[in-house]
Amino acid sequence: MNTNDAVKIFSVLAHEGRVSLLQTLVQAGDDGASVGALAGDTGQNVKTVSAQLQLMADAELVRVRREGKQMIYSVEYQMLGALFAFIMHDCCGGHEGLRRTVQRVCKC
Repeated sequence: MNTNDAVKIFSVLAHEGRVSLLQTLVQAGDDGASVGALAGDTGQNVKTVSAQLQLMADAELVRVRREGKQMIYSVEYQMLGALFAFIMHDCCGGHEGLRRTVQRVCKC
């Protein structure tokens, strides 16, 4: 990932509703969630969620698949991981204590 890619992703995430959607999708795992379920879970209306998810898909943060009449969205973990790796590149300037702190805080 380069700086321009990271800036694009961060600009998409610079919105409370989209961050909420991403968090909800991370919790949903690989199964993902429908637009309607995401709207209910985040308290946003369906049209807003659909538009927000399209922006996130354009930034390759989420992927979509069709199941019957529903569109199911899930996180693009490769892209999210690449963003984390970009941010954490050369983590902590070689300071072992800081590196351990970051590792402890980032555990899933």
